[in-house]
Amino acid sequence: MRLKHKTALITGGSSGIGKASALLFSKEGANVVIADISEYGQTVAAEIAKKGGNAVFIKTDVSRASDCKKMVEFAESTYGKLDILFNNAGIMHSDDGDAIETDEAIWETTMNINVKGVFLGCKFGIPALRRAGGGSVINTASFVALMGAATPQVAYTSSKGAVLALTRELAVIHAREGIRVNALCPGPLRTELLMKFLNTDEKKERRLVHIPMGRFGEADEMAKAALFLASEDSSYMTGTEFLVDGGITAAYVTPLS
Repeated sequence: MRLKHKTALITGGSSGIGKASALLFSKEGANVVIADISEYGQTVAAEIAKKGGNAVFIKTDVSRASDCKKMVEFAESTYGKLDILFNNAGIMHSDDGDAIETDEAIWETTMNINVKGVFLGCKFGIPALRRAGGGSVINTASFVALMGAATPQVAYTSSKGAVLALTRELAVIHAREGIRVNALCPGPLRTELLMKFLNTDEKKERRLVHIPMGRFGEADEMAKAALFLASEDSSYMTGTEFLVDGGITAAYVTPLS
């Protein structure tokens, strides 16, 4: 019960890493607030309640300041405080490509959700963590914040680089307030988000060939990493790029089996 008596707010909690984290955080004792544009978050909250946990859902567009303000207020009014802010919501558009071919609207949408959404979560969430006497912020970045992707995705890659830079800045600013800020950097995952982008066998194989472990990661594996960053197990960590990537960033070339 590493999160007993803690309240965690998870954006993008209806699916993928967010859903897996909501289920795991609840199992570890946390009160969970699921914020998502998708109403399926209500189903996830109900699943947690059925298992004896505490969870609520609030429909949220993380690119809107008013929605982000409301989700934090909702967390505090429901459970009395906020201890963990997991800025996880993000998109990867299937038409995201190189700088020449990517439409400006795709760039703007990606930045609004992936970067502005994290900024707004922190803008309203960090004061709540202050009121709670400190806490943990986890921002979902990506291994592509550190290296170029094998398949063109210029908007997504740029957005995750921005998330990593924002994480470092906030970690330094708030370190002496008992607020830790870390970036979770997943490798390629078998989630709906990535599988929609890697929509051909050729694209999947092009990504897999670079992963030493030879497989996509799973959302549950990322949830366990997020739990570590959320808990006191990582009490001396802030400003980190926490890579959980199957070895992809360690490899120059990957031997074929």
